Amino acid sequence: MTRLSPRLSAIVAALPFQPDSRVLEIGCGPGAAARAVAARLTTGHLLAIDRSRAAVAQARAAAADEIAAGRMDVRHTAVEDLTLHPDEEPYDLVFAVRVGALDGRHPVAGERALQRIALATTVDARLFIDGGDPLRELPIPRS
Repeated sequence: MTRLSPRLSAIVAALPFQPDSRVLEIGCGPGAAARAVAARLTTGHLLAIDRSRAAVAQARAAAADEIAAGRMDVRHTAVEDLTLHPDEEPYDLVFAVRVGALDGRHPVAGERALQRIALATTVDARLFIDGGDPLRELPIPRS
């Protein structure tokens, strides 16, 4: 079982995912929240991404069981560069904790990130970031 800080535990508990959800975590770091979500999925899947190679290596190592079970994958990419693989289904729930491109610290990167999120998600997908109580929802722009 993944041990989470009280803050991350509250964030994971607040996410409105189901056992069959397709979840995308942006900026997974060492993958603690991603593993906690993946542990609650049955037929669903979680993709955790991070721009740091070191974080991705750490997350992959820690999530070996979830990856082997097919409930989770970890990918090295920045959200501004995210593209789905040709056979990859879109995601219906996205979350990010302390991601500058989504919390307003980097507005130009944020525009690009939201465009990429829109391309990687279903029409009714929802996006949550930290900074609320404990989360706040951001609209995903649809053209």
